[in-house]
Amino acid sequence: MVAITEFQRIGIGLTGFGLFFLLFGVLLYFDSVLLAFGNVLFLAGLALIIGLRRTAHFFFQRHKLRGSTFFLGGVALVLCRWPVIGMAVEGYGFVILFRSFFPMACGFMLSLVNIPFLNMLFSNFVGGSPSMV
Repeated sequence: MVAITEFQRIGIGLTGFGLFFLLFGVLLYFDSVLLAFGNVLFLAGLALIIGLRRTAHFFFQRHKLRGSTFFLGGVALVLCRWPVIGMAVEGYGFVILFRSFFPMACGFMLSLVNIPFLNMLFSNFVGGSPSMV
């Protein structure tokens, strides 16, 4: 089992609260204060979970520089109280940053279909009736 330090525990909490405030800010019609608070908490939590050096290395790799620019630029736009444009730019940067992760996540989600209960549930809702009649 992996040992989690106190800083990582605090980082998990900050990231969770950041995601909560981001979701709450979007649900309240792009409230700029909640979105800005959520972005700051999310980035601080990420830095505490994986460390400052790894965070900087992740965001400033040469092949991820365009995604990082859009993501951090979107955060800056949200902080400047342009929440709708900032979240759109931030979302585009997020997709560019994590595009190598999406196939693995989709593969994991599709592997959940092989679980018997979920397979039955998935086939009933998506594929219709399993019988040939």
